[in-house]
Amino acid sequence: MEQRRRVGVYGVCRDQDGRVLLVRSSDRAGLPGVWQLPGGGLEHGEHPEAGVLREFAEETGLAVEVTDLLAAVADVTPLPGAGVTLHTDRIIFAVRPSGGGALRDEADGTTDLVRWSSPEEAAGLPLMPFTAEALGLPVTPLRPVAPGTAPPPAPATDRHQRFAAYGLVTDPAGRVLLTMIADGYPGAGWWHLPGGGTDHGEQPAGGLLRELVEEAGQLGRVVELLMVHNLHNPAALGPEGRPLDRHGVRVVYRVLVDEPTEARVVELAGGSTAAAAWFPPDGLEGLRMTEVAALAIGHRVA
Repeated sequence: MEQRRRVGVYGVCRDQDGRVLLVRSSDRAGLPGVWQLPGGGLEHGEHPEAGVLREFAEETGLAVEVTDLLAAVADVTPLPGAGVTLHTDRIIFAVRPSGGGALRDEADGTTDLVRWSSPEEAAGLPLMPFTAEALGLPVTPLRPVAPGTAPPPAPATDRHQRFAAYGLVTDPAGRVLLTMIADGYPGAGWWHLPGGGTDHGEQPAGGLLRELVEEAGQLGRVVELLMVHNLHNPAALGPEGRPLDRHGVRVVYRVLVDEPTEARVVELAGGSTAAAAWFPPDGLEGLRMTEVAALAIGHRVA
């Protein structure tokens, strides 16, 4: 079956009584009658935070603001009627109403009801697994997707959306692990965070730990989800040397390597990493670093 991917953005919105806002999938969705957090597919080039604000306005009528980054998870849905397996990377934010709009159901969309639900009420609803997990409720398998459900359109050949997971990786001495981008890749010669694109069916945190072994030979443990980074370059060069509208969505975790070893690249030849090295905190000044690496290090706990 053909493998396709998409990025979705969702929000956990609670009121002063602890109720959470949920939306119900309509007959136009693959799982009609199933409830989930408001949200949906991220548009090409759209920042994830902007995407969740747009989705809330479309599905609930409310204007909201992002207050925190909660989770990044992935799941795979078979669409046998279309010959496709759909991998969705889901970024979940905490949001709160910002005072605009009025609560209302979506008209002629993939959702048809919106309501505030107490924890007890939510536990009694058929929930999308990622929603149940985000709310700390038991995850229950759902029935197969309705036959004939259309997958998202295949991406255009002149644009590419890529989801990736990276790490701000440190050791007990406070050193920071960085990797150098290899020749032939955007940013060649610059120091970057360990990590990269996740595989089909792979969870973001698991993909990062795999990349950490391949790029630097280190065994790490994920401590927390730190930030989300958006990079849209509509004039990037593709592998054939022609323009490619590239949209990168990156989640960055804080990772600790408890027993560091000498950093070395162990992935097969032809990878995007030329070198890996540990840097003491006072050795980071003056390094040529990618934007996401510099931003993540700015979050570093001293």
